[in-house]
Amino acid sequence: MGKRNSVTRVIQDLRQLAVAAEPGARLPSVRELTARHQASPVTVTEAIRQLVAQGLIEARSGRGTFVAARPDERRAPDLSWQTVALGPRPAGEEEMQALLALPPAGAIALSGGYLDADLQPAAALGAALTRAARQPAAWQRGPVEGREDLRAWFARESGGGLRAEDMVICPGGQAALSSALRGLTAPGDTVLVESPTYLGALAAARAAGLRVVPVPADADGVLPDQLAAAFARTGARLFYCQPLHANPHGATLAGHRRAEVVGVVRHSGAFLIEDDYARDLTIDGEAPPPLAADDPDGHVVYLRSLTKSAAPGLRVAAIGGRGPAGARLRAARLLDDFFVAGPLQQATLEFVTAPAWARHRRALRTALRTRREALLTALRRQLPELVPPAVPRGGLHLWSRLPDGTDDVALAAAAAAEGVIVFPGRPWHAAEPPAPHLRLTYAAAPAELMDEAVDRLGRALRRGAARS
Repeated sequence: MGKRNSVTRVIQDLRQLAVAAEPGARLPSVRELTARHQASPVTVTEAIRQLVAQGLIEARSGRGTFVAARPDERRAPDLSWQTVALGPRPAGEEEMQALLALPPAGAIALSGGYLDADLQPAAALGAALTRAARQPAAWQRGPVEGREDLRAWFARESGGGLRAEDMVICPGGQAALSSALRGLTAPGDTVLVESPTYLGALAAARAAGLRVVPVPADADGVLPDQLAAAFARTGARLFYCQPLHANPHGATLAGHRRAEVVGVVRHSGAFLIEDDYARDLTIDGEAPPPLAADDPDGHVVYLRSLTKSAAPGLRVAAIGGRGPAGARLRAARLLDDFFVAGPLQQATLEFVTAPAWARHRRALRTALRTRREALLTALRRQLPELVPPAVPRGGLHLWSRLPDGTDDVALAAAAAAEGVIVFPGRPWHAAEPPAPHLRLTYAAAPAELMDEAVDRLGRALRRGAARS
């Protein structure tokens, strides 16, 4: 208590002196302040540090302490030159920032790509990371492609179509996707995507200088005949796909289309990036095996992330390919950031090979079903026109068609003003959307808040209709 009071006295004295003096005026030295307040040099130094942090005074090494310039007396920086130097802003940047923005206090989140904090296995992850951090070997440099035992686990997750040596560990699915797009293409190439598709894939492809061409999809996934036509028309050699609970529309590639889609890719001499982000997010029934499980000739590049099904801070994923494509992927990752931190890899391996992982997946399945049904029930009661015709069997989202003529972007802004965060459908399309949609996330808010969230969304929808 005595030291705190001494610091406060010195701060008050220096503040009064600084306010009364002109900018640049010298203030009493540490020795002078020590004698004046009968305080230790440590106490005086702490007081000076706090006032420097506040911008009231400035310390000049070897010269002393001086009154800082007043904010309104400092020349305003001229950053306009950067507009010319930087050139056009990358496409999709604003949408990605909006997608990852934290909801304001008091708002109910029906948007977001991660599990609500109550659904995350934070205790088990924290314990695993604590144990890993205590082991000196975890802090040493390992293989740049990642731990072999962790790569082997991800290879098994691919259904047996890949081996540990085909995989490379990445700091999250987005990093893996960006590396794959750059490693398998050159600027100016064409990449085919489902329509609609993951917003982050569109942003990464455009950042890599690729031409993005959409291919229509329905409730059974991408349309094989349209995919074949797109390959023939564009000469593309890469197709990005989420065969399981695709984001944002939730469709799973139907059994009768799986072989046909892979056959189209094979016939085109192309690659298919299989983004298996939702492998642990199936709610109803059992998930089909990855496409990579039956791909002997290396057309499928497999991407598997743990972030969506565990926690945002578990930035661990893997991407794998066979033959020269796999070597390109490993080289691209090496150029990006060398390797993923050892303690995080070790903690991840411990977590996914322990009983806690299976328990988490079972609990998550139940919780997601409860939240999905709560959102659907609220929609049926209050906004039946927004109930999707096909309810996804897994994933984190509903894809809700809006009435014709609705401005989905304006509606999302109006909903935010009402205190519910939703995401418009327009940015998920590589071209003009055929109809307005909202992506409604049921994993980001508790089930008991779904009624209130839909009520707020309804108010925003009615307000927009009244204006039009």
